[in-house]
Amino acid sequence: MVMKTVPLATAIYARCSTSDQTCDSQLKELREYVARRGWSIAAEYIDSGFSGTKASRPALDSLMKAAALKKFDCVAVFKLDRFGRSVLHLSQQLATLENYGIRFVAISQGLDTDASNPTSRLLTGILSCVAEFERELLRERTLSGIRAAQAAGKHVGRPKRIFRRDEVVRLRDEEGLSWRAIATKLNIPTMTAVAAHRDFHAEAGCTETVPAKMPVFSSSSLALSTSV
Repeated sequence: MVMKTVPLATAIYARCSTSDQTCDSQLKELREYVARRGWSIAAEYIDSGFSGTKASRPALDSLMKAAALKKFDCVAVFKLDRFGRSVLHLSQQLATLENYGIRFVAISQGLDTDASNPTSRLLTGILSCVAEFERELLRERTLSGIRAAQAAGKHVGRPKRIFRRDEVVRLRDEEGLSWRAIATKLNIPTMTAVAAHRDFHAEAGCTETVPAKMPVFSSSSLALSTSV
C-alpha cells in the first residue's frame, strides 16, 4: 500500500539586509522547493532592509503571530541566517515554532526540524547550548560594564527620586492620607511612598500606628464574626 504524503501549507520567509538588495533569488528557490515537494504556499513574508541581528522585524513578527494561530504547517527559509543571525534569538524562535507544532526548513543547508529527521534533535541541542553560551557572555559583558561604571563613580540603575520623605511621614501619620493620595500629592509611585515611610520608621526604631478610626481585622476576630 502506497502512503500519500500530506501537502504542507508552507510560509516562506526571505530577508535581505539593505534596501538596495532584493530577495528575488531566495524567493525563486523557495517557491521551486515547495513546488517540488508538492506543498502549497500559505503566505510569503519578506523583510527588505533589515539586519538579521534584529529580533523584531515587521514580516518576521507577522509570521510568528500567524504561527501562533496555526495558519501554516511549515516555515521555509533559504538559509538559517536569513531567519536570524543571533543564536539566542534563533534558538528562541525555533523553540516557539516547535511548541506550535510547526516544522522549520532551511532548504540550502538541509536543516529540517521534522521529528522524523535524525538531525532534528541534534540541531536543536546544539542551538540551545550555543544560545546558553551567548546568554552567559551577554550577562558577563553587562556585569563588566556595570562594574566599570561604578568604579568610575557613575550611578548605575534607576535614577533616584528626589522628594521629601519627611513629608510622606507627615501626610501618613498626621493627616492619615492613603498611600495613593500621598503618591498623587508628591508625584511619586505609590510603592515609593510606602517604602519611604517604612524606611523612615525603621531608622527611627518604631512602626506605623493604626488610627483608632481604622478597622483592624485579625484571624481571631474574623473567626468570631463567622461563628455568630
